[in-house]
Amino acid sequence: MATKFSKETYLYWYELMQLIRQFELKAEEMYKMHGKIRGFFHSYAGQEAIAAGCMTATKQEDIFITAYRDHGLSLAKGTSANACMAELYGKATGCAKGKGGSMHFFDVKNNFFGGHGIVGAQIGTGAGLAFAEKYKETDNVVLCFFGDGAARQGILHEAFNMAMTWKLPVIYICENNNYAMGTSIERASNITDIYKLADAYEMPADQINGMNPESVHESVARAVKRAREKGGPTLIEMKTYRYKGHSISDPQKYRTKEEVEEYKEKDPIGLVYNTILENNFANMEDLAAIDAKVANVVEASVQFAENSPLPDDSEVLKDIYIDENYPFIID
Repeated sequence: MATKFSKETYLYWYELMQLIRQFELKAEEMYKMHGKIRGFFHSYAGQEAIAAGCMTATKQEDIFITAYRDHGLSLAKGTSANACMAELYGKATGCAKGKGGSMHFFDVKNNFFGGHGIVGAQIGTGAGLAFAEKYKETDNVVLCFFGDGAARQGILHEAFNMAMTWKLPVIYICENNNYAMGTSIERASNITDIYKLADAYEMPADQINGMNPESVHESVARAVKRAREKGGPTLIEMKTYRYKGHSISDPQKYRTKEEVEEYKEKDPIGLVYNTILENNFANMEDLAAIDAKVANVVEASVQFAENSPLPDDSEVLKDIYIDENYPFIID
């Protein structure tokens, strides 16, 4: 299958998606089999193409903000596997100093602003981050991710109205994985094509295949170009699927095993793997070497988390209020 993307792009996508997938599977193992991770755990397995395509369509200075299914996007933005695993363990070396856990990853240095446990909260915060970038007259854009369930929150409409009125450089990405916790979109709304919600605000919108990093890249690149040229926000509905339950403890009685297997036939990692081979970008041995490299990184992250200290008691009241080094303070 011919492709317009380069060998380097495909190999980058493959390694990143494998890192996210293997990290999630290892973290699930440490959660379920070894009891090392506590609290909620929301796996990104199956949705890796979104993270991959968004990364190649943006620059490092662009901001990502998302909900509580955040491990994959944080890894994509550059948070180390060590810092991610340590955060899941609640260790002081985690990306949020062990205070956030699975749902509240945070990495300002890599422009990853969470990880938000309140459904839809990041939709308004994403508009605020975009307002800050416009105020500072940068050309940075904000990618604000939310699920199909969060599309029912009132803050979406308030934020969309403000973003369009002020032409904020924010790209709203709905990761539509078909289920809000255990409720299918068909049972929750008469509007099942979420991208149509943008029509009320005359916001440009798109609906794409979120299981294909090519489609993700192309759609996000168009929206990024528009935002950088002061054209305002875009809503992109990315049709995707989560292979695991809403959280790891979810028994998934609302969907069949056959449905899950059907989606796994469209697996984004398998798609990229086959495209690499068909275009002679690499051979099976090369890809096996990438797999081994990723496996070593993930295993090392477990050892790092195991050997890291818990936060000191003196940390309990720190990081509650803003400090003078916060990057958006303007003199």
